[in-house]
Formats: sequence, structure tokens, C-alpha cells
Amino acid sequence: MALINESHPGEFILLGFADLPWLELPLFIILLITYPMALLGNITIILVSKLDPRLHSPMYFFLTNLSFLDMCYTTSIVPQMLFNLGSSKKTISYMGCIIQLYIFHIMGGTECLLLSIMSFDRYVAICRPLHYTLIMNQRICTLLASIMWLTGVLFAFSEATLTLQLPLCGVSQLDHLLCEIPVLIKTACGEKEANELALSVVCIFILAIPLCLILASYASIGRAVLKIKSSEGRKKAFGTCSSHLIVVSLFYGPAISMYLQPSSSITRDQPKFMALFYAVMTPTLNPFIYTLRNKDVKGALRNLVRKISISK
Repeated sequence: MALINESHPGEFILLGFADLPWLELPLFIILLITYPMALLGNITIILVSKLDPRLHSPMYFFLTNLSFLDMCYTTSIVPQMLFNLGSSKKTISYMGCIIQLYIFHIMGGTECLLLSIMSFDRYVAICRPLHYTLIMNQRICTLLASIMWLTGVLFAFSEATLTLQLPLCGVSQLDHLLCEIPVLIKTACGEKEANELALSVVCIFILAIPLCLILASYASIGRAVLKIKSSEGRKKAFGTCSSHLIVVSLFYGPAISMYLQPSSSITRDQPKFMALFYAVMTPTLNPFIYTLRNKDVKGALRNLVRKISISK
């Protein structure tokens, strides 16, 4: 299957919030502030998890994967957004659109799977504590991470490549802030039923099934926590899961409303706000959620800052 559609334009015009021009300056300022924060926060999480021996556990192994994903996720779209918002030229080259399309959906699909693996890790830690080191050993964690990345790449690559085959019939305007599969399907002409069906099937496997696994894991965790007699034990168990639950809610809420909601009920600007939320705000907030609500990460961060200060 050819990767590049021969009927494609040389570049796309990203309409963005063309009907709300007053929004461009505030959005530019917000992105200019949040993007460096997202990079700094996620790099800090990766460094702290790697440098502090106390954080060499499955939970933080998957957290470093999440931080790396979030950095790639937001980097795939924010620089282009900043360029378009800061200039009168609201375009992206066709090749740039392809690269953005693949990276954005690979990272998004992989993150869905990663969040379900992280919930399974919490399930084993709380519901099967005596078997935790046996089940979540280094080999299993590496295998789960490899399967997660490979599955995310395969699903995103197949769906994006299928979408790129659709004829565009001379259309060069995308009513969005970025190149995303649903907007390209909507923009294309000709028969699109097969692409819409394929996208629905992919969303079931990448979004719905992992979400069901997350809900099942936390249902079991909830039952196990209620059986803990001491309030201190319940508080500790809840504390280890609350950060992950917040991250899951922030990511899955907008993603579900975008990909699983009937297209007839989606307003014109809703996909743009949703994309901004799950691709910009969530990667920015994740490091702070895990840092502020996790004593181990806060302690490791203090130790890192202390070592840097002493070395200076």
C-alpha cells in the first residue's frame, strides 16, 4: 500500500480557530508557557526515576515510559501550533502532516495501553502483594512495555496509512489545529465507510478495551481496600492509586468524547478543544500530579536538588 496519496495538495491550511480570532493570542501565550513546563516536568520525572535507586520499581519504570510518551505526544503538535498561531501563515506541509499524523497517533494509542498496564501494576501491588515481585519482575515489565509499544505502532500505522489513501479532490483546508485521523476522513471525498468502520474497530481495541481493564482493576482494588482494617492502610493504598486515576480521567475523558462519541453530536470546535486538552494539558499536568501526590517522588526530587546544590 502506497504511503503517499498522489491526489494530495502540497500543503494544508489549518483553519484552527479562524472563526474566533480573539482566541489566538491567549492560546499562543498558554502554549508558550505550558510546553516548556511539560518538557521540564517530564524530563524531571525520567531523571529522578533513573537516578534514585528507591524508584527502581515497576511503577516508576512505567511512569518513565509515560513521561517519554507525553514529551513526544506534545512535541508532535505544539511547535507547529505555536508557529501557526504566531504568524499569519496557518499551513503545514503535506509531509509534515504525515509525520505529525503518525507520531501523534502512535503516542496516543500507546498511552491508552500504558495506562491499562499501570492499573494492572497497581492491582497486583494491592490485591496480590505477596506475589508482586514474582509477577511484575523486570522481564515481564520489559515484555509488557515492548508489546505495548509494538501494538500502538501497528494500530496507529495501519489506521493512518489507510486514511492517507483517501482522495482529497483538491481540498487543502483542514478545520482543525493539527493533522488528526477523524478530520482527514471528514475532509476526504468519495467512499469513506470502510475508513470510518476501521477507525471504530481500532478505537474499540485501543480505547474501550483498555478502559474496561482499568475499570476492572480498580473495582478489584476498591474491594481489597475496603477489606483493610486500619485507616492508615486504606489511606496508603488509596494514595498509591489516586494519581493514576486522575491521569486516566484527564486522558480518557476527552479521548472518548472525541473518538467514541457519534460524529453527529460533535460540534465544530469540540475536536480542537479536546485535542488541546489531551495532547497539551494532560502531558503538562501529569508530572505535577505524580510529584505532588507521591511522597517517594517528592523525596527523590529533594535529594536530586540537594545533590545538584552540593556539587555547585
